[in-house]
Amino acid sequence: MTTTQPAPVTTWHRIAASQDPDEVAALLDEVLADDCSFVSPAVHAPQEGKERTTAYLTAAWKVLGPTLTYREEWYADDSAVLEFSATVGGKDVHGIDLLRWGSDGRLTSFTVMVRPLRGLEALVEQMGRELTGGHD
Repeated sequence: MTTTQPAPVTTWHRIAASQDPDEVAALLDEVLADDCSFVSPAVHAPQEGKERTTAYLTAAWKVLGPTLTYREEWYADDSAVLEFSATVGGKDVHGIDLLRWGSDGRLTSFTVMVRPLRGLEALVEQMGRELTGGHD
């Protein structure tokens, strides 16, 4: 296990902490590989490609961002697990982000796992609104 925060994780934390949509877009463009995939319990199949991954991560940034707190982190040479908590629609969300990257430091996959069920349901609802343009 690596103890120093890898560059892709540092970039991800900049994204998560940002309040600027333009900065988020630029950082996602920088850190995501063209063939990156996004995997989530909110969608049945992996979302393939940089464009789809960007759409899902941008929606998650909007939905989770205001209350997102990273609690613990574990690193390997080409991957990291980030434990987080947030509140979505008045429901507590606890989960992990599993990041994997290539030799160029660009993310090749981003997997999210969330619990409890009520938190996941609130997250799915709000993510759906963001992704379809039906946000408040």
